[in-house]
Amino acid sequence: MQDTLNKYLPERAVSLSMELIKENGVHLKIVNQRVTRHGDYRRMPNGSHQITVNATLNKYRFLITLVHEIAHLVAFEKYGRKIKPHGLEWKRTFQFLMLPFLRPEVFPNHLLPLLAKHFRNPKASSDTDAGLSLALKRFDVQDSEKTYIFELPHGSIFRIYNGKLFQKKNKRVKRYECIEVATGKVYLFQPNAEVELIKD
Repeated sequence: MQDTLNKYLPERAVSLSMELIKENGVHLKIVNQRVTRHGDYRRMPNGSHQITVNATLNKYRFLITLVHEIAHLVAFEKYGRKIKPHGLEWKRTFQFLMLPFLRPEVFPNHLLPLLAKHFRNPKASSDTDAGLSLALKRFDVQDSEKTYIFELPHGSIFRIYNGKLFQKKNKRVKRYECIEVATGKVYLFQPNAEVELIKD
């Protein structure tokens, strides 16, 4: 397990992550990318705890995702199964488990202030924190065909992961209104959503 984690985590986070995995009886599976989620926690019928994390995540997002999912396990075990998945109990647990990792030996210095801000009130997904998400994406393997919605010119046509086409319209407070070309329905997109530009 340690050799595997060395490939996916920042070097100085491996031993602490191993402790969390062993302490909580986690069966960790590293899986092919799922577009809709970075990771997943499940209590199996035999009572064991399975956590899956996408293999394609960069090492910093992999670490955040792993601790996010372990926080689900710990919160459910401590407070019971009736708590909200991303409610106050989970947030406090996630903050507590993440704290030992929020150090310059683990994360690059420029990420630490963004992480500190995010972990004051962690969200269900770090993708909804646009500043942190964009900073983390800089460590991804670059896909030259992908771009972010905020970079697209107004009125341009773009494709998302499921093949649907949209036209970029006005910016609301934080998100962009985009019209689905086929149906005319209006959807809101985060500025850091990755899309494929079709036509300016």
